Amino acid sequence: MNVKQLWFFIAAILVITACNNDKKKICLGADLSYINEIESCGGIYRSNGEPVDPFQLFAEKGANLVRVRLWHTPEINRFSGFEDVRKTIKRAKENKMEVLLDFHYSDIWADPHNQIIPRAWKDIRDLTVLGDSVFQYTLKTLLALNNDGLLPEFVQVGNETNIEILQPADSMVVDSINWPRNIFLLNKGISAVKEASKVTGKNIGIMIHIAQPENAFWWFTKAIKNGLVGFDWIGLSYYPKWSVYPFQDIPVAIDSIRKTFSKRVMIVETAYPFTLENADPAGNILGEDALIPAYPATHQGQLNYLTDLTKNVIAGGGEGVIYWEPAWISSDCRTPWGHGSHWDNATFFDGKNKYEALPAFGFFDVKNY
Repeated sequence: MNVKQLWFFIAAILVITACNNDKKKICLGADLSYINEIESCGGIYRSNGEPVDPFQLFAEKGANLVRVRLWHTPEINRFSGFEDVRKTIKRAKENKMEVLLDFHYSDIWADPHNQIIPRAWKDIRDLTVLGDSVFQYTLKTLLALNNDGLLPEFVQVGNETNIEILQPADSMVVDSINWPRNIFLLNKGISAVKEASKVTGKNIGIMIHIAQPENAFWWFTKAIKNGLVGFDWIGLSYYPKWSVYPFQDIPVAIDSIRKTFSKRVMIVETAYPFTLENADPAGNILGEDALIPAYPATHQGQLNYLTDLTKNVIAGGGEGVIYWEPAWISSDCRTPWGHGSHWDNATFFDGKNKYEALPAFGFFDVKNY
């Protein structure tokens, strides 16, 4: 048995079917933020040729964690706001899946190039007042969910916060960070989650999310030096297309991040195409440049990528993998960039076959690990 095989053997022993804050359990999850919107536009999901409830399908296949994004006051449409998120969490919990709630602290996508302050807060100039707004909004959201029996098990304080959060839309800075301001605001979000745990008597895992493993090293070094405290998890996006880390080096990256910062680690975003063909007029984001030679853009290639990535994460001491938007199928919905889905070739449903469920659902089968 070589070293890699030994790592995988040890990892397999650690895998259990549920996902929560127990360190001996592995999270096998999916970001299902789009489903309510897709269904409102006529999208239908199928398994064995029959229409299915997608939340029920993911749960039946073994998914134990649902990630859902929250925008403050959505500017695109009514989705990803509080009521839509409440519905998503309810559907997840009805199917016995835990929830990772992702506060974007924006009215639209927050990512390594955009961290736009919500319109409701855009005229706040006093940092103390802005920090209190973050605290109160986060706390009130969590307490409202708790009142409905929908408190999430995990909370992300920000989404892909590689750059400074809560910036004015017309003066976005991506190449420098005002660290005292940035950490003050992130700590306010963390404090609110801790307060929600205290009030409800329920433990909530707190996560800070950075895109691509290579960025975690410099970002968390500077953040902790500037006073970032109180979080439990480091969440990572890993897309081979945008990362300098070779696929085979993921165990080393995860292990190093985990030990350097003494935090638990999970990949909360990844994806891989099962085809290079397009199912609708909207251009797909993941094309040939997203491929790794050992994993072709096929049904089996997509599944193999996911199962091998998960093994790599576990081998490095990581505790889970969440697939980003496996249900973003084509429909009559529109985005700011076009009509349809920009992800239809990277979902878990085949757009050329009436959105039939793909072998990628095997990712959630713990027997693979």
